[in-house]
Amino acid sequence: MATKTQQRREDLREQLIDIAEKVIAAEGPSAIKARKLADEAGCAVGAIYNVFGDLQEIVIAVNGRTFKALGEAVAQSLIGAENSSPTERLITMSYAYMEYASQHPESWRALFSLRMSTDMEVPKWYLAELERLFGFIGGPVRECFPDYAPEDVILMTRGLFSSIHGIVLLGLENRISGVPRDQIERMIALLLTNATSIP
Repeated sequence: MATKTQQRREDLREQLIDIAEKVIAAEGPSAIKARKLADEAGCAVGAIYNVFGDLQEIVIAVNGRTFKALGEAVAQSLIGAENSSPTERLITMSYAYMEYASQHPESWRALFSLRMSTDMEVPKWYLAELERLFGFIGGPVRECFPDYAPEDVILMTRGLFSSIHGIVLLGLENRISGVPRDQIERMIALLLTNATSIP
């Protein structure tokens, strides 16, 4: 059973994540400042560092929530699509991904704004949410390429995700190398249809 001190720390931790989540959704991760969080939470700045090692840990915690919400949005898109072809399911998931990014632009961008490398100490729960998202993609990829070795399925899954992410990013930000917003879905469908076609 948690002591009163432990419970207060846990309550403060959740409060800070809640506050940071709202800040990131409105202004992006660069708006996360210790003084701002402390003022909102009604605590001393030092109290933040009793709960988190640094501000990046808070952003990671928020990103974990965002990955979970994104995964749920992708999962919801698959309801009723069980009998669709694997390519159609990949397209459906990609549209859900684009819709989430469009509705939650700052939170979505924050997922990829941290300079996180594979040799960093990344929380296991964070990696679990990321792998859950890749798991949705990996299933249809295995169906499209039944002869692929497991490591090649992983590479193709990551490759398709990177491709869709790039299309969505460039399209939603109106980059010169992107396509008009109303053409993003068509581009996604064309890419996935051709990428998953077995000659």
